[in-house]
Amino acid sequence: LPWIERHPLPPEEITATIAKKVGLHDDLDEAEHETLTWLSHFGFGATMGALYAPVAARVSAPPVLKGAGFGLLVWATSYLGALPAAGILHQPEEQPMRPNLMMIAAHLVWGACLGWLAERWEDGA
Repeated sequence: LPWIERHPLPPEEITATIAKKVGLHDDLDEAEHETLTWLSHFGFGATMGALYAPVAARVSAPPVLKGAGFGLLVWATSYLGALPAAGILHQPEEQPMRPNLMMIAAHLVWGACLGWLAERWEDGA
């Protein structure tokens, strides 16, 4: 993104908000906050990835397309539903369009890779 549009991305905002809610924010230095952001974001992604196989088994479509759809579903339920409802993150329409598009694209790519890898794993390759 252009310099003027750069700000903390949602995973960092989510971590900061939750850290404030549980009273950890002031105790974390920048490196600890960054580590917690990476661990929580990839931990959530791994958890969602583990839920993919049972969902994918019920859908008849090419693996990459199923995965991309799953990635979009994860984005929508998180960013449009659960996070705003919990008061952790504001609605995407309250942010500039380009960061939202970047996050959607990232979830589509994550999902497509997940679909491809899950198929290869299932095939034993």
